[in-house]
Amino acid sequence: MEYIADLHIHSRYAAACSDRLVPENIDAAAKMKGIDVIGTGDFTHPLWFAELKKKLEDPDKTGLYRLKGSKTGTRFMLTCEIATIFDSPHPNDYVKKIHNCVLAPSVEVVEQINDKLAKFGNLQADGRPVLKLSAAGLVEEMHSVSPDIMVFGAHIWTPWFGALGAFSGFDSIQEAYGDQAKRIHAVETGLSSDPEMNWRVSSLDNYSLISGSDAHSLEKIGREATIFDFGEQQMTFSKIRSKIMEHDTKMTIEFYPEEGKYHFDGHRNCGVSLSPEESEKYGNICPKCRKRLTVGVLHRVEKLADRESGEMPHSGRPYVHTVPLQEVIAYVSGKGVKTAYVQGTYDKLVREFGSEFDVLLKSDTASIEKVDEGLGNAISRIRDEKVKAIPGYDGVFGIVDILGRMNVEDRKKGRQSTIGDF
Repeated sequence: MEYIADLHIHSRYAAACSDRLVPENIDAAAKMKGIDVIGTGDFTHPLWFAELKKKLEDPDKTGLYRLKGSKTGTRFMLTCEIATIFDSPHPNDYVKKIHNCVLAPSVEVVEQINDKLAKFGNLQADGRPVLKLSAAGLVEEMHSVSPDIMVFGAHIWTPWFGALGAFSGFDSIQEAYGDQAKRIHAVETGLSSDPEMNWRVSSLDNYSLISGSDAHSLEKIGREATIFDFGEQQMTFSKIRSKIMEHDTKMTIEFYPEEGKYHFDGHRNCGVSLSPEESEKYGNICPKCRKRLTVGVLHRVEKLADRESGEMPHSGRPYVHTVPLQEVIAYVSGKGVKTAYVQGTYDKLVREFGSEFDVLLKSDTASIEKVDEGLGNAISRIRDEKVKAIPGYDGVFGIVDILGRMNVEDRKKGRQSTIGDF
């Protein structure tokens, strides 16, 4: 049986996150999205962890929790994202910053984790704590608590905090995690890259490619996800962990990478968006302000690539691109994502077809067309990858032009618009 998992989200205690990110709402949102396993996010935050312990239960001892009294079937995995900030061992080098995802098998283990990590930073300051600890040190500390804990690199290509980002100072996971790289079994590709981009870097063949939403609001849950197939076996934390370690995920659900906020190079304040080739012509310097460009994911992947595009390694897994359903409805209708029309149509589609992922990936488009005229055609084009995209850059989301409505000038202007939020 297949299960869809989004193992990277945040709570209301993380910076720039919605106050609506509480267990009850996350549980309901996961059901509407079609997600079977959702991360709790932020388990290091004392108030959030206390709320999780009060509201979640694991009567079957699977390591996957459920909301008390809920009938949705959603399971929660105890997860968090941790920012490690540490000095480089090399003289005259800059401070290193890496974001990491941590998956834990039980509340008892999380209690030990939080006791251990409290000495490295203020866990109450943010749902995603900033710790004075190397990435390798984090892995070592987690392994000392329990060998069942899993750590992997979060959104590894983002410029500032990804293990392989343009400003990380590392060119491989081995460099980033040092002597603890042997305990890293997966990496999260992030919104601005997809598996095919990652396949171009052969050093990543040793890792499962994981996709998660990094959601800062309920609406963003499930914008990327990972699918597991357990056959007739019961789904448990340990089985998910084993599937990841064995490169045995079923597939991933992906953003079109151009829609991610760091796909192209550029400067948001200057309205400058450049392809890697264009950036190289300017020496990676902004042609307007003459300061260093924010080098995006596509450029960074090309720098480290040792394969041609399209070559799938033995460990590679299938994937599918899609666009969040509310964005599709808004695009087709010409109305704002947060309008009553878009939300009402979204709710109607979910009631009719079961979940957002059912609408986007499985349902007959002719039937979708009966609910909302024009939407079936748009979803067909997304499934067939017959869309155009305006790449995001320097924190600005890109635009997926589903029906080819935008002319050249509109597309240029679109690059300079901030679309959506985290």
